[in-house]
Amino acid sequence: MPRGKYVNHKGRNRNFTNPEELEAQRKKDEEEKKWRKTREHGSGDDDEDDEDNEDGDEDDSDASESDDENAKGAQSVIQIQNPNRVAKKSHRKVNEVEEDEEPQLTRREKEELEKQRAAAAYQKRHAEGKTAQAKADLARLAIIKQHRAEAAARREAEKKDKEAKMKSAAS
Repeated sequence: MPRGKYVNHKGRNRNFTNPEELEAQRKKDEEEKKWRKTREHGSGDDDEDDEDNEDGDEDDSDASESDDENAKGAQSVIQIQNPNRVAKKSHRKVNEVEEDEEPQLTRREKEELEKQRAAAAYQKRHAEGKTAQAKADLARLAIIKQHRAEAAARREAEKKDKEAKMKSAAS
């Protein structure tokens, strides 16, 4: 045996549990559960009824076992009656769920939705020409149209002058 506080497990033989031992342990656990179930349900004359209803009682015992497993400490033994304690339901029935119920949004999701709504409203006002930027854009467009019209008129006048010079030179 090695001396010292800590034991090194390297190089040791591994121990595996036999399948027969596992099966025996499982059967022993099942017998204990049945014994506890009969002890809980009937403490006297109802022992015969419990033996007849073993198949029906198994479902009940599974539910009570899952409650016992979820409870921590003495909660499985002591019934707490605290009005401030809110027990959460892990599942809800289909008929309890409302179809119109909207999912709860986080703060970031709400802010993102608000940004999208504000952007859509701004685009709508911009298209109608009610925003300051839209008014500036329309004024700029009007100036550009005016310059283009003046340029087109100047080109037309130059074209007529060329044609007039060509006719006078040709005659």
